[in-house]
Amino acid sequence: MAEDLSIINGNREEQYRSLIPQITGLLEGETDLIANLANVSAALKEQFNFFWVGFYLVKNEQLVLGPFQGPVACTRINKARGVCGASWDRAETIIVPDVDVFPGHIACSSISKSEIVIPLFYQNEVVGVLDVDSDELNNFNEVDQRYLEEIVKLIQLDN
Repeated sequence: MAEDLSIINGNREEQYRSLIPQITGLLEGETDLIANLANVSAALKEQFNFFWVGFYLVKNEQLVLGPFQGPVACTRINKARGVCGASWDRAETIIVPDVDVFPGHIACSSISKSEIVIPLFYQNEVVGVLDVDSDELNNFNEVDQRYLEEIVKLIQLDN
């Protein structure tokens, strides 16, 4: 298990390429889902200094706040509501360049300007989402999507 991150400068893709082996090390040998979600959130927040990074987990037909890094957040989100609920409902990654124009956006913080949400799958069902918010408009693209989808696949969801 890695205990320190090596934070690098460089373009987004270089940063992800450096971070993924480190996240793999953080997850290696650890079977506790909450611990792993917490470390992934912390690693992404540390490397990229995103405004908010965290997980919501499906419980009783709602997304319930899980481990995160950043200011306090919405605790429960209904299916198809906001960006997280839409990602859960559609079972796909959603990139929102400007959250103020996303229909039904839930404003947990007025500071958030753009967002990417990646679903977590277990046995072909969405069991949670990774939510990443930025305080800058249009801060996420296909590079973020590709690498964040790779990162969520590293997380063991069968325990």
